[in-house]
Amino acid sequence: MAELLAPAGTFEKMETAFRFGADAVYFAGKKFGLRAFAGNFDDEEIETATKYAHDLGKKVYITINILAHEADFEELGEYLKQLVKYNVDAVIVSDLGVIQFIRENFPGLTIHVSTQANILNSFAIKLLYNLGVKRIILARELSIEEIKKIRQNTPKEIELEAFVHGAMCIAYSGRCLLSNYLTSRDANRGACAQACRWEYTITEKSRKGDEYEIQEDDKGTYILNSKDLMMIEHLSELEDAGVSSFKIEGRMKSPYYVANTVNAYRRAMDLGKNISKEQMELLKNELYKSSHRKYTTGFYLGAKDKECLQSSSPVQTYEYMAYVIGDSDGEKVLIEQRNRFKVGEVLQVLSPSNCFNQDIIVNKLTGEKGEDVLDAKNVQQKLYIYTNLPLKRGDILRKKII
Repeated sequence: MAELLAPAGTFEKMETAFRFGADAVYFAGKKFGLRAFAGNFDDEEIETATKYAHDLGKKVYITINILAHEADFEELGEYLKQLVKYNVDAVIVSDLGVIQFIRENFPGLTIHVSTQANILNSFAIKLLYNLGVKRIILARELSIEEIKKIRQNTPKEIELEAFVHGAMCIAYSGRCLLSNYLTSRDANRGACAQACRWEYTITEKSRKGDEYEIQEDDKGTYILNSKDLMMIEHLSELEDAGVSSFKIEGRMKSPYYVANTVNAYRRAMDLGKNISKEQMELLKNELYKSSHRKYTTGFYLGAKDKECLQSSSPVQTYEYMAYVIGDSDGEKVLIEQRNRFKVGEVLQVLSPSNCFNQDIIVNKLTGEKGEDVLDAKNVQQKLYIYTNLPLKRGDILRKKII
């Protein structure tokens, strides 16, 4: 079975990803990654995270996917020494110079080549294989048929990884200069301002000062915006084509997004080709319950570029209400509030267990000292919710909002 690879912008997200079924996670240290604002891990946290993952039989991959300048290499060498010491499972790299630097100085360190390298053909893969690369994270602009041909023409020892879910970029596999031009924040060095998500108007040259909105919906205009990728219905096709790792995007997304998305893909992967239409519809519906833009299959099914664009602002049908921080005693369970809810409302369980999608009518809430609470309005307030469902630490409670 293919690997399920999840984003982990923080330790909490990593714990969540593993609890809900990820086989591996990817994250960055404080430098050299392409998500400078994702929280990320300092050296001590990387060591702790790697040990935590390995104790569970899971893997961690560290992103070092900036386009490196000459001045980066001295500090990079010291950083890589630490990663080798911590026994991380692989580093994710896009720059050929960084690949060569690792091969010369850290020959035992496993290299995965980032989607930022824009790998689209078997000749590029064979070149990288000869440089000692173990895995290629394919460019997002490939179709399933192209991946199948690439797999047929490359050494079986090299692994192929592909994105299956999450935000996409209007630039070629993420190589964008828009943020740099507009804000001097370089997306290729981890500081993307997500300028493609802003609202835009157009002007006609001879009518200076007259701006025209490119209307799309009542929430704004997002002409440069991409739809979100969703490939949950096509995992078997991707695996048959030769993909051995399914990657979820979202290091800057919430723990709820990580839990919800990993849960849906894990269940779909475990059911495999035996999944029924009803089961697939249920899991697809799950992916609408966390923040997303309109969904697309991207280029995988031969779609044209324009079908990926002109999306809207993100929406979701459910909101994250509470995090379960203790195991149930059969009568009640300790939770930590995330958003406001009240006695009388209905919450739904997100869990890797059989409690998945069970409803709880909030008939009774108490504080830690036993006092009655009618309105859970205090941020991260610890409360007991009364239910006979066997909830476990790490489960999530959510509420329908649309």
